[in-house]
Amino acid sequence: MPRTVEYVRHDGSNPYRDWFERLDAQAAAKVAIAVTRLSLGNTSNLKRIGAISDNRIDWGPGYRIYLAGDENAWILLGGGTKRRQSADIESATMLFSEYRRRKSERLSSRGKR
Repeated sequence: MPRTVEYVRHDGSNPYRDWFERLDAQAAAKVAIAVTRLSLGNTSNLKRIGAISDNRIDWGPGYRIYLAGDENAWILLGGGTKRRQSADIESATMLFSEYRRRKSERLSSRGKR
């Protein structure tokens, strides 16, 4: 069963958590349910967009959760609404590139020990 992990940047910031905490209670509940469904293996609302995916939530302004798969986990990169979709996709793609670079550096530094 895949797990969900929030991406934490090198500086300690967490784009997904920052977005989630700004949501009102109803929206946060809808997003939390969507993340739980992902962790249970339900990918029916995922749409692949290059290296990342978005999980569409058909409620309110059309919430989106941006994520990427890595091994046995979903990496939560951020979120937004349909209105900001292009900018949010660009941001999530950049964050996933950063994640992969940092992971690669971490793995190569382990091999040098």
